[in-house]
Amino acid sequence: MADKRIDAHPVLGPAPRLAEVLIYVDGKPLAAREGDTIASALIAAGRNGLRHTEKRHEPRGVFCAVGRCTDCVMTVDGVPNVRTCITPVRAGMQIRTQEGLGQWQSA
Repeated sequence: MADKRIDAHPVLGPAPRLAEVLIYVDGKPLAAREGDTIASALIAAGRNGLRHTEKRHEPRGVFCAVGRCTDCVMTVDGVPNVRTCITPVRAGMQIRTQEGLGQWQSA
């Protein structure tokens, strides 16, 4: 799937080329860039659904993009309810689609 990043913004100009890091989403490797948030890396890779609601199991993605709501929460390194729109990626992160309220995973 093609990267959906804006590399040449008409007003801001070209985006800097940052180093790539490898993260794991639902067990699959995904290349992200330093400076990405988890959500922006997933959206750039073409993934918009980040979690599923508790009652209706409907997908949710980024809504506010500033960490105020909980639409983008995922389980990160075993910790549920991490707001992915404001959490920077780091090499080796283990990210899982969250089902409902999420559950703590034992180490």
